[in-house]
Amino acid sequence: MKFNYQLRITNYGSQRTNRLILTLSLLALVLSSCQPAATPDPSLAVTAAIETAFAQINAPTQTPAPMDTPIPTATIPRTPPALPGIFQTPLLKPEDLPRAYVADSCQYLKNKWDPNKSAPGTVVMVIMYHGINKGEASGNDVTVAEHKKIMDSLYEAGFQAITMQQMADFMYDNAKIPPRSVLLIVDDRHFAEYFNDHFRPYHEQWGWPVINGYIGVDERTDLWAENAALSAEGWVDYQSHGYIHNVPISEGSTDEFIISEMGGAITSIQKYMNKTPIAYIWPGGGFSKRAVEIGPTLGYKLGFTVNPRGPVMYNWVPQADAVSASNPYAIPETPAGNPLMTLPRYWSPDARANIDTVRAIGEEAAQYAQQNKAVELEYYDIVCAPAYGPLPVNP
Repeated sequence: MKFNYQLRITNYGSQRTNRLILTLSLLALVLSSCQPAATPDPSLAVTAAIETAFAQINAPTQTPAPMDTPIPTATIPRTPPALPGIFQTPLLKPEDLPRAYVADSCQYLKNKWDPNKSAPGTVVMVIMYHGINKGEASGNDVTVAEHKKIMDSLYEAGFQAITMQQMADFMYDNAKIPPRSVLLIVDDRHFAEYFNDHFRPYHEQWGWPVINGYIGVDERTDLWAENAALSAEGWVDYQSHGYIHNVPISEGSTDEFIISEMGGAITSIQKYMNKTPIAYIWPGGGFSKRAVEIGPTLGYKLGFTVNPRGPVMYNWVPQADAVSASNPYAIPETPAGNPLMTLPRYWSPDARANIDTVRAIGEEAAQYAQQNKAVELEYYDIVCAPAYGPLPVNP
Protein backbone atom coordinates (compact mmCIF):
# COMPACT_ATOMS: atom_id res chain seq x y z
CA MET A 1 0.00 0.00 0.00
CA LYS A 2 1.33 3.37 -0.93
CA PHE A 3 0.81 6.38 1.30
CA ASN A 4 1.19 9.92 0.02
CA TYR A 5 1.62 12.51 2.66
CA GLN A 6 2.54 16.06 2.04
CA LEU A 7 4.59 17.20 4.98
CA ARG A 8 4.82 20.89 5.38
CA ILE A 9 7.61 21.78 7.65
CA THR A 10 8.27 25.42 8.23
CA ASN A 11 10.72 27.06 10.60
CA TYR A 12 11.64 23.95 12.56
CA GLY A 13 15.00 23.75 14.13
CA SER A 14 17.51 21.09 13.17
CA GLN A 15 16.95 19.27 16.46
CA ARG A 16 13.23 18.67 15.76
CA THR A 17 13.90 17.60 12.14
CA ASN A 18 16.37 15.00 13.34
CA ARG A 19 13.82 13.74 15.84
CA LEU A 20 11.24 13.19 13.00
CA ILE A 21 13.73 11.32 10.87
CA LEU A 22 14.65 9.08 13.77
CA THR A 23 11.01 8.33 14.55
CA LEU A 24 10.17 7.42 10.94
CA SER A 25 13.25 5.22 10.72
CA LEU A 26 12.23 3.30 13.79
CA LEU A 27 8.72 2.90 12.34
CA ALA A 28 10.08 1.43 9.13
CA LEU A 29 12.24 -0.99 11.07
CA VAL A 30 9.28 -2.17 13.13
CA LEU A 31 7.03 -2.70 10.09
CA SER A 32 9.70 -4.59 8.17
CA SER A 33 10.26 -7.04 11.00
CA CYS A 34 6.61 -7.89 11.60
CA GLN A 35 4.86 -11.00 10.16
CA PRO A 36 2.10 -10.11 7.69
CA ALA A 37 -0.56 -12.15 9.57
CA ALA A 38 0.15 -10.40 12.88
CA THR A 39 0.60 -6.90 11.53
CA PRO A 40 -2.23 -4.52 12.43
CA ASP A 41 -3.61 -2.06 9.96
CA PRO A 42 -0.46 -0.32 8.73
CA SER A 43 -2.27 2.86 7.90
CA LEU A 44 -3.32 3.25 11.48
CA ALA A 45 0.22 2.55 12.78
CA VAL A 46 1.88 4.92 10.39
CA THR A 47 -0.69 7.61 11.04
CA ALA A 48 -0.15 7.30 14.80
CA ALA A 49 3.61 7.40 14.43
CA ILE A 50 3.53 10.47 12.23
CA GLU A 51 1.11 12.25 14.56
CA THR A 52 3.41 11.47 17.49
CA ALA A 53 6.40 12.76 15.60
CA PHE A 54 4.63 16.00 14.73
CA ALA A 55 3.48 16.39 18.30
CA GLN A 56 7.06 16.11 19.48
CA ILE A 57 8.20 18.59 16.86
CA ASN A 58 5.51 21.11 17.75
CA ALA A 59 5.98 20.69 21.49
CA PRO A 60 7.68 23.67 23.15
CA THR A 61 11.33 23.14 23.84
CA GLN A 62 12.03 22.39 27.49
CA THR A 63 14.51 24.90 28.75
CA PRO A 64 16.67 23.44 31.49
CA ALA A 65 16.00 25.03 34.86
CA PRO A 66 18.74 27.51 35.59
CA MET A 67 21.20 26.40 38.27
CA ASP A 68 21.44 28.59 41.32
CA THR A 69 24.67 30.62 41.14
CA PRO A 70 25.97 31.49 44.61
CA ILE A 71 26.24 35.21 45.17
CA PRO A 72 29.62 36.02 46.76
CA THR A 73 29.36 37.43 50.24
CA ALA A 74 30.69 40.95 50.45
CA THR A 75 33.86 41.26 52.55
CA ILE A 76 33.35 43.80 55.28
CA PRO A 77 36.59 45.73 55.94
CA ARG A 78 37.84 45.38 59.50
CA THR A 79 38.48 48.59 61.34
CA PRO A 80 41.68 48.50 63.39
CA PRO A 81 41.29 49.51 67.01
CA ALA A 82 43.12 52.49 68.46
CA LEU A 83 46.40 51.52 70.08
CA PRO A 84 46.76 52.23 73.81
CA GLY A 85 48.99 55.03 75.01
CA ILE A 86 52.47 54.51 76.42
CA PHE A 87 52.63 52.99 79.90
CA GLN A 88 52.61 55.60 82.65
CA THR A 89 53.44 55.16 86.32
CA PRO A 90 53.19 57.39 89.39
CA LEU A 91 56.46 55.86 90.57
CA LEU A 92 58.33 58.32 88.35
CA LYS A 93 58.58 62.02 89.11
CA PRO A 94 55.97 64.07 87.22
CA GLU A 95 58.61 65.73 85.04
CA ASP A 96 60.27 62.41 84.13
CA LEU A 97 58.03 61.26 81.32
CA PRO A 98 58.49 57.94 79.50
CA ARG A 99 59.32 58.28 75.82
CA ALA A 100 58.94 55.77 73.00
CA TYR A 101 61.61 55.65 70.29
CA VAL A 102 60.44 52.96 67.86
CA ALA A 103 58.67 54.82 65.04
CA ASP A 104 57.27 51.72 63.34
CA SER A 105 54.26 50.54 65.37
CA CYS A 106 54.11 47.21 63.55
CA GLN A 107 57.77 46.41 64.21
CA TYR A 108 57.32 47.42 67.85
CA LEU A 109 54.30 45.15 68.32
CA LYS A 110 56.01 42.26 66.57
CA ASN A 111 59.04 42.54 68.86
CA LYS A 112 56.88 43.12 71.92
CA TRP A 113 54.69 40.03 71.51
CA ASP A 114 57.25 37.66 70.02
CA PRO A 115 57.37 34.82 72.58
CA ASN A 116 61.04 34.28 71.76
CA LYS A 117 61.96 37.78 72.94
CA SER A 118 61.78 39.58 76.29
CA ALA A 119 58.34 39.57 77.88
CA PRO A 120 56.57 42.91 78.41
CA GLY A 121 57.62 44.38 81.72
CA THR A 122 61.26 43.33 81.36
CA VAL A 123 63.13 46.14 83.08
CA VAL A 124 66.74 47.31 83.30
CA MET A 125 68.17 49.24 86.24
CA VAL A 126 71.32 51.12 85.24
CA ILE A 127 73.61 51.87 88.21
CA MET A 128 76.57 54.27 88.06
CA TYR A 129 79.58 53.72 90.33
CA HIS A 130 81.92 56.65 90.73
CA GLY A 131 84.02 55.22 93.54
CA ILE A 132 84.04 52.37 96.08
CA ASN A 133 86.04 53.38 99.12
CA LYS A 134 87.59 51.04 101.66
CA GLY A 135 87.32 53.82 104.25
CA GLU A 136 84.73 56.56 104.55
CA ALA A 137 82.72 57.61 101.52
CA SER A 138 81.24 60.94 100.62
CA GLY A 139 79.58 62.59 97.66
CA ASN A 140 78.82 60.08 94.93
CA ASP A 141 81.09 57.34 96.32
CA VAL A 142 80.00 54.37 98.44
CA THR A 143 81.82 52.27 101.02
CA VAL A 144 82.80 48.67 100.47
CA ALA A 145 80.06 47.64 102.88
CA GLU A 146 77.40 49.61 101.01
CA HIS A 147 78.56 48.16 97.71
CA LYS A 148 78.12 44.64 99.10
CA LYS A 149 74.62 45.54 100.30
CA ILE A 150 73.73 46.84 96.85
CA MET A 151 74.88 43.65 95.16
CA ASP A 152 73.18 41.36 97.68
CA SER A 153 69.94 43.34 97.52
CA LEU A 154 69.87 43.17 93.73
CA TYR A 155 70.42 39.43 93.77
CA GLU A 156 67.77 38.83 96.44
CA ALA A 157 65.27 40.89 94.43
CA GLY A 158 65.83 38.64 91.40
CA PHE A 159 68.07 40.90 89.33
CA GLN A 160 70.85 39.63 87.07
CA ALA A 161 73.69 41.66 85.53
CA ILE A 162 74.04 41.97 81.74
CA THR A 163 76.68 43.18 79.28
CA MET A 164 76.46 46.27 77.10
CA GLN A 165 75.85 44.15 74.00
CA GLN A 166 72.90 42.51 75.71
CA MET A 167 71.63 45.95 76.66
CA ALA A 168 71.86 47.20 73.07
CA ASP A 169 70.16 44.12 71.65
CA PHE A 170 67.35 44.51 74.17
CA MET A 171 66.81 48.22 73.61
CA TYR A 172 66.84 47.91 69.82
CA ASP A 173 65.12 44.57 69.21
CA ASN A 174 63.69 43.45 72.56
CA ALA A 175 66.16 40.55 72.59
CA LYS A 176 65.69 38.22 75.51
CA ILE A 177 67.41 39.23 78.74
CA PRO A 178 66.55 38.43 82.38
CA PRO A 179 63.16 39.95 83.34
CA ARG A 180 64.93 42.02 86.00
CA SER A 181 68.28 43.11 84.68
CA VAL A 182 70.94 45.43 86.04
CA LEU A 183 73.69 47.22 84.12
CA LEU A 184 76.60 47.98 86.45
CA ILE A 185 78.72 50.86 85.08
CA VAL A 186 81.96 51.95 86.74
CA ASP A 187 83.11 55.37 85.54
CA ASP A 188 86.76 56.36 84.93
CA ARG A 189 90.05 54.44 84.80
CA HIS A 190 90.99 52.02 87.57
CA PHE A 191 93.72 49.51 88.26
CA ALA A 192 92.89 45.84 87.92
CA GLU A 193 92.90 45.58 91.71
CA TYR A 194 89.73 47.67 91.86
CA PHE A 195 87.72 45.17 89.80
CA ASN A 196 89.33 42.13 91.39
CA ASP A 197 88.43 43.34 94.86
CA HIS A 198 84.94 44.69 94.25
CA PHE A 199 83.45 42.84 91.29
CA ARG A 200 85.30 39.57 90.60
CA PRO A 201 83.62 37.77 93.53
CA TYR A 202 80.19 38.42 92.00
CA HIS A 203 81.37 37.28 88.60
CA GLU A 204 82.69 34.03 90.06
CA GLN A 205 79.66 33.49 92.28
CA TRP A 206 76.79 34.63 90.00
CA GLY A 207 78.39 35.15 86.59
CA TRP A 208 77.82 38.90 86.73
CA PRO A 209 79.78 41.16 84.32
CA VAL A 210 80.60 44.81 84.99
CA ILE A 211 80.99 47.70 82.52
CA ASN A 212 83.86 50.17 82.77
CA GLY A 213 83.54 53.59 81.15
CA TYR A 214 87.23 53.98 80.29
CA ILE A 215 88.92 57.30 79.55
CA GLY A 216 90.57 56.96 76.16
CA VAL A 217 93.60 59.27 76.44
CA ASP A 218 96.64 57.38 75.15
CA GLU A 219 98.85 57.41 78.24
CA ARG A 220 99.79 55.12 81.14
CA THR A 221 100.47 52.03 79.06
CA ASP A 222 100.80 50.03 82.30
CA LEU A 223 97.21 50.89 83.19
CA TRP A 224 96.04 50.01 79.71
CA ALA A 225 97.82 46.64 79.93
CA GLU A 226 96.15 45.71 83.22
CA ASN A 227 92.70 46.54 81.92
CA ALA A 228 93.33 44.89 78.57
CA ALA A 229 94.02 41.66 80.45
CA LEU A 230 90.70 41.94 82.27
CA SER A 231 88.96 42.69 78.98
CA ALA A 232 90.44 39.53 77.52
CA GLU A 233 88.91 37.53 80.37
CA GLY A 234 85.52 38.80 79.23
CA TRP A 235 83.79 39.82 82.44
CA VAL A 236 84.90 43.49 82.49
CA ASP A 237 83.18 45.14 79.52
CA TYR A 238 85.04 48.33 78.47
CA GLN A 239 83.12 51.19 76.85
CA SER A 240 83.92 54.82 75.98
CA HIS A 241 84.05 57.58 78.57
CA GLY A 242 85.55 60.34 76.43
CA TYR A 243 89.13 60.89 75.35
CA ILE A 244 90.47 63.85 77.34
CA HIS A 245 87.30 63.61 79.43
CA ASN A 246 87.86 66.68 81.60
CA VAL A 247 85.73 69.05 79.53
CA PRO A 248 82.10 67.87 79.20
CA ILE A 249 80.36 68.24 75.86
CA SER A 250 77.80 71.04 75.78
CA GLU A 251 75.60 72.84 73.28
CA GLY A 252 78.52 75.16 72.58
CA SER A 253 80.89 72.30 71.64
CA THR A 254 82.12 72.26 68.05
CA ASP A 255 81.80 69.24 65.80
CA GLU A 256 85.59 68.96 65.83
CA PHE A 257 85.68 68.70 69.63
CA ILE A 258 82.78 66.23 69.74
CA ILE A 259 84.40 63.95 67.18
CA SER A 260 87.78 64.12 68.91
CA GLU A 261 86.22 63.11 72.25
CA MET A 262 83.89 60.43 70.96
CA GLY A 263 86.00 59.15 68.10
CA GLY A 264 89.32 59.33 69.98
CA ALA A 265 87.97 57.02 72.68
CA ILE A 266 87.03 54.45 70.04
CA THR A 267 90.52 54.52 68.52
CA SER A 268 92.26 53.94 71.85
CA ILE A 269 90.03 51.06 72.92
CA GLN A 270 90.47 49.43 69.54
CA LYS A 271 94.24 49.82 69.85
CA TYR A 272 94.70 48.43 73.36
CA MET A 273 91.74 46.12 73.84
CA ASN A 274 91.06 44.91 70.32
CA LYS A 275 87.36 45.76 70.55
CA THR A 276 85.06 48.52 69.34
CA PRO A 277 82.89 50.16 72.00
CA ILE A 278 79.19 50.57 71.31
CA ALA A 279 78.27 52.81 74.26
CA TYR A 280 79.29 56.30 75.26
CA ILE A 281 79.18 57.25 78.93
CA TRP A 282 78.96 61.04 78.72
CA PRO A 283 81.83 62.56 80.80
CA GLY A 284 80.37 64.71 83.54
CA GLY A 285 76.94 63.91 82.15
CA GLY A 286 77.39 66.56 79.45
CA PHE A 287 75.81 66.08 76.03
CA SER A 288 74.21 68.12 73.28
CA LYS A 289 71.78 67.63 70.45
CA ARG A 290 74.63 67.75 67.95
CA ALA A 291 76.70 65.20 69.91
CA VAL A 292 73.68 62.89 70.11
CA GLU A 293 73.43 63.14 66.32
CA ILE A 294 77.14 62.52 65.73
CA GLY A 295 77.46 59.57 68.12
CA PRO A 296 75.56 57.00 66.01
CA THR A 297 77.51 58.01 62.89
CA LEU A 298 80.68 56.93 64.74
CA GLY A 299 79.15 53.58 65.66
CA TYR A 300 77.66 54.25 69.09
CA LYS A 301 74.34 52.56 69.79
CA LEU A 302 73.75 53.79 73.34
CA GLY A 303 74.63 56.79 75.46
CA PHE A 304 74.33 57.23 79.25
CA THR A 305 73.70 60.43 81.20
CA VAL A 306 74.05 60.98 84.95
CA ASN A 307 70.33 61.73 85.26
CA PRO A 308 68.48 59.38 87.68
CA ARG A 309 65.14 59.46 85.89
CA GLY A 310 64.26 55.80 86.46
CA PRO A 311 64.75 52.38 84.87
CA VAL A 312 64.33 51.63 81.17
CA MET A 313 62.37 49.09 79.16
CA TYR A 314 62.08 48.27 75.47
CA ASN A 315 60.71 51.38 73.71
CA TRP A 316 60.32 53.10 77.09
CA VAL A 317 62.85 55.64 78.44
CA PRO A 318 62.11 58.32 81.07
CA GLN A 319 63.11 61.76 79.80
CA ALA A 320 62.57 65.39 80.79
CA ASP A 321 61.48 68.23 78.53
CA ALA A 322 63.03 71.01 80.60
CA VAL A 323 65.11 71.70 83.68
CA SER A 324 63.12 70.94 86.81
CA ALA A 325 63.38 72.13 90.38
CA SER A 326 63.65 68.55 91.64
CA ASN A 327 66.83 67.99 89.62
CA PRO A 328 68.22 71.38 88.53
CA TYR A 329 71.57 69.98 87.36
CA ALA A 330 70.11 67.33 85.03
CA ILE A 331 70.25 68.30 81.37
CA PRO A 332 66.82 67.79 79.70
CA GLU A 333 67.06 64.87 77.29
CA THR A 334 63.99 65.33 75.09
CA PRO A 335 65.44 68.23 73.03
CA ALA A 336 68.35 66.01 71.98
CA GLY A 337 65.87 63.84 70.10
CA ASN A 338 67.24 60.33 70.71
CA PRO A 339 66.35 58.51 73.95
CA LEU A 340 68.78 55.69 73.15
CA MET A 341 71.71 58.10 73.36
CA THR A 342 70.48 59.78 76.56
CA LEU A 343 69.65 56.90 78.89
CA PRO A 344 69.28 57.52 82.64
CA ARG A 345 71.37 56.04 85.46
CA TYR A 346 70.93 55.73 89.21
CA TRP A 347 73.85 56.90 91.35
CA SER A 348 75.21 54.07 93.49
CA PRO A 349 74.46 55.82 96.85
CA ASP A 350 70.76 55.83 95.87
CA ALA A 351 70.65 52.41 94.26
CA ARG A 352 69.37 50.30 97.15
CA ALA A 353 66.54 52.71 97.88
CA ASN A 354 65.26 52.33 94.29
CA ILE A 355 65.46 48.57 93.77
CA ASP A 356 61.88 47.98 94.90
CA THR A 357 60.68 50.89 92.79
CA VAL A 358 62.30 49.42 89.68
CA ARG A 359 60.83 46.01 90.41
CA ALA A 360 57.36 47.54 90.90
CA ILE A 361 57.58 49.52 87.64
CA GLY A 362 58.37 46.33 85.76
CA GLU A 363 55.40 44.54 87.31
CA GLU A 364 53.04 47.43 86.57
CA ALA A 365 54.23 47.54 82.97
CA ALA A 366 53.63 43.80 82.58
CA GLN A 367 50.07 44.15 83.89
CA TYR A 368 49.37 47.10 81.61
CA ALA A 369 50.63 45.11 78.63
CA GLN A 370 48.36 42.15 79.43
CA GLN A 371 45.35 44.45 79.77
CA ASN A 372 45.96 45.76 76.25
CA LYS A 373 47.23 42.58 74.63
CA ALA A 374 43.99 41.70 72.82
CA VAL A 375 43.71 45.19 71.32
CA GLU A 376 47.34 45.24 70.18
CA LEU A 377 47.11 41.75 68.66
CA GLU A 378 43.93 42.70 66.79
CA TYR A 379 45.63 45.82 65.46
CA TYR A 380 48.63 43.77 64.39
CA ASP A 381 46.43 41.20 62.64
CA ILE A 382 44.55 43.86 60.65
CA VAL A 383 47.25 46.42 59.92
CA CYS A 384 50.59 44.66 60.24
CA ALA A 385 50.25 40.97 59.42
CA PRO A 386 49.73 41.44 55.64
CA ALA A 387 53.19 43.06 55.36
CA TYR A 388 55.06 41.74 58.42
CA GLY A 389 53.63 38.24 58.54
CA PRO A 390 51.99 36.52 61.50
CA LEU A 391 53.51 36.80 64.94
CA PRO A 392 56.08 34.11 65.70
CA VAL A 393 55.06 31.19 67.89
CA ASN A 394 56.93 29.44 70.67
CA PRO A 395 59.87 27.42 69.32
